[in-house]
Amino acid sequence: MKAIITVLGQDRVGIIASVSALLAENKINILDISQTTMQNVFTMIMHVDLEGSSANIPDMSKKLADLGNEIGLEIRIQHEGIFNAMHRM
Repeated sequence: MKAIITVLGQDRVGIIASVSALLAENKINILDISQTTMQNVFTMIMHVDLEGSSANIPDMSKKLADLGNEIGLEIRIQHEGIFNAMHRM
């Protein structure tokens, strides 16, 4: 199953490393990543594959939200199909 992870918040050192480490611990593969910083606001979108992981989206939603709270960011995960449906014109 594929999903989209979004990260938003004040820029600081180690954001990508922290999120990537949590994904690696849960055997989630990063398929694509885009990030930018605009006026000290960090934004990142990751396309990930949970196929090799025992974690599911609700589990990862909690883990990512906890990490976000710990490092001062908003981190969300959505099933790829739901993300695409929400952003279809």
